[in-house]
Amino acid sequence: MTTQEAGMSTKAVRATDMISNTGVARVDMKVEVIVIPVSDVDRATEFYRKLGWRQDVTPPGSGVVQFTPQGSACSVQFGKPLTSAAPGSGKGYLIVSDIEAARRALVDGGIEVGEIFHIGPNGPASGPDPEHRSYRSRASFSDPDGNTWLLQEITTRLPGRIDSGVTSFGSANDLGSALQRAARAHGEHEKRIGAADPNWPDWYAKYMAAEQAGTELPS
Repeated sequence: MTTQEAGMSTKAVRATDMISNTGVARVDMKVEVIVIPVSDVDRATEFYRKLGWRQDVTPPGSGVVQFTPQGSACSVQFGKPLTSAAPGSGKGYLIVSDIEAARRALVDGGIEVGEIFHIGPNGPASGPDPEHRSYRSRASFSDPDGNTWLLQEITTRLPGRIDSGVTSFGSANDLGSALQRAARAHGEHEKRIGAADPNWPDWYAKYMAAEQAGTELPS
């Protein structure tokens, strides 16, 4: 098979995949639960209670323990019947709107958290991103088995990651942080126009929706 023929064959397969998956793309699939491997269920339960996550009701005798982080639609489960993966091999991302406040709250709650770092042009660097740009500031902690949780500060999503027609906030804290960012941006807006903006509620709403969807922010 020539290189050209191989390329044509690949294109044909991709086109076929797109056609065959058209129906599947219309089916809503929401991540409900992530399973993490632990060696001691009681010890893990104590840790996640200390973390402040909500412990959910599970069927009696199932051996399954479930916790849900505040503001999350996805839960975490562990228990001997769930997975054969090695304890401590799990890794997850926890999205926060203010990484410094989140780390401080965890440390105050007795959780050992690594120092905040950010992804710079030359790799990881100490401290949060100077401009607090989304996806760049991080910190991590682990449960007793070594399953790692990476805190990641995100306030503005990359385009296409969030449905631009839907604006929602997972908690009052997230909503409050979004309002504070909108207020700061609106203050700069009023400086630019040289006057008070009586229509600030609409401006706030547009800013918060655009920030979450990753679309162009009002100026």
